[in-house]
Order: sequence, then structure tokens, then C-alpha cells
Amino acid sequence: MKTMPQEIEVWYLIPALRKEITKFIIKNFGKSQKDVSVILGISEGAVSQYLNSKRGSELKFSKDELEEIGKAANKIIEEGEVDQNFYNLCVKLRGCQSLCALHKKQDKDLPKNCDLCC
Repeated sequence: MKTMPQEIEVWYLIPALRKEITKFIIKNFGKSQKDVSVILGISEGAVSQYLNSKRGSELKFSKDELEEIGKAANKIIEEGEVDQNFYNLCVKLRGCQSLCALHKKQDKDLPKNCDLCC
């Protein structure tokens, strides 16, 4: 089945980013699940699912990608601006190695040297 890069972003990248940002904020800032739900504008149930790997677990980030996610999470906490920092992170990770590998796994018809996401 043909899968567009934008579909991969919506189905996999955004939930995976929310998961990693949730984990980072709780671990590094000592925030509660309720605090994170308010900060990110998501339900407490979603936060719980991210923490229990029931949501956002299909995409595995590299060490460098996780570092970028941590920087964005810091900015979210420091600046209080979720939408812009989250958007910037999505743009930065568009076409990243992890996302590209997942796209190729989902769409077997992509050529090996595909650069569609870049």
C-alpha cells in the first residue's frame, strides 16, 4: 500500500514525539502525569499510554534524535510555548533516519535510494 511521508508523520512521528517529550519532562523536571497533560494539551489517559508504551512506540529514535527531542522539551518547559517548539521539532525530524526507515518498512514499493521524505 502506498504511504505518503505526511501519513507517517501523523501516524507515527507525532505520537512518538509526544511519548519522548512526556518521558523527558517527567524524568528531568519532576512533573506529574497531570502536569504533562496540561502542558502538552493532551489527556491524562494519553500521557499514561505514552508512559506505558501503549502509544507512540512504533518509531525508535537514534541517540542524536533523542537529544534534539530533549532540547525541544527543555524549550517547551522554559518558554511555555508548546505548539511552535513541537512544530519546529517535527520539521527538524522530517526525513530523519528513523522516520525514513519506518516509511520504507511500511511501503515496500519505495526504492532503496528513496529521498521522498528529505
